Amino acid sequence: MPVVAVVNCKGGSGKSTLATHLAAHYANAGSPVMLGDVDRQQSTQSWLRLRGMHNLQRSAPIVGWAVDPKRVLRPPAGVSLVVLDTPGGLRGFDLARVVAFADVIVMPVCNSVFDRESAAECHAELMTLPRVASGRCKLAAVGMRIDSRTKAADVLATWARGLKLPFIGVLREAQVYVRCVEQGLTLFDLPDEQTKTDLAQWKPIIEWLEAALRVANKPPVRRDPVLIRTPLPGSLRDEATPSLHQAATRVESVLPLIQRRPAFADAVRPSPPRLSGWFGWLTAARAGSAR
Repeated sequence: MPVVAVVNCKGGSGKSTLATHLAAHYANAGSPVMLGDVDRQQSTQSWLRLRGMHNLQRSAPIVGWAVDPKRVLRPPAGVSLVVLDTPGGLRGFDLARVVAFADVIVMPVCNSVFDRESAAECHAELMTLPRVASGRCKLAAVGMRIDSRTKAADVLATWARGLKLPFIGVLREAQVYVRCVEQGLTLFDLPDEQTKTDLAQWKPIIEWLEAALRVANKPPVRRDPVLIRTPLPGSLRDEATPSLHQAATRVESVLPLIQRRPAFADAVRPSPPRLSGWFGWLTAARAGSAR
């Protein structure tokens, strides 16, 4: 079950718009999708409720999570892809947990000096995490709310090249996005003749994402443990290529040790219950699908 996470530490970068459109694209292609929302505003869950009011015959289900009184998530049957919308300000341990589960991270970036600086900081933190640095979790940027009458797309492309960050496309500033989201819809739910120009901008984004997911779904290549250097204490690296479940388990195991060290007490905080519950569900779902 591949996981696509939409991540940017800066609020207002277009994460929910990107996440809902990705979920709708795959649902319209026939794949049942789970749209997870870690943001306290629960924007995508509100969008899902609006979407439920439409009779979208060509769309496979897009489901949110169901939280029981113990705040444990029950995995919906038949889900083949997870799209995860994340909050602004996601850093530190919570960001590491997202990376531990994600196969692909897509970073939406608007074109202003503040957005670029914030995204560069987020990119730098992501690159400190072993799964991203090694390429096991693919990372790319998408330009959001781009005015085609300006050089904003070129500026962002140059910025991304400087970071060696794949820049896979731009989405223009258009009211059609606002109107769609307000109704629980996306461009992928509208007639093609109404969205031809905008859907053309999505093509390179979808092509890159599908290629990245194909790589993520390949079985891991087992390496001879004798040839692997002994990992440093506390590292997420394993002697053989670790599964996402193993990586998440290692993150869980080192957290109590870090929290007992005064130097890290303020820097590392346990996740809020809802975030912990979501990752508990995903751990169980992945373990079940591996059987």
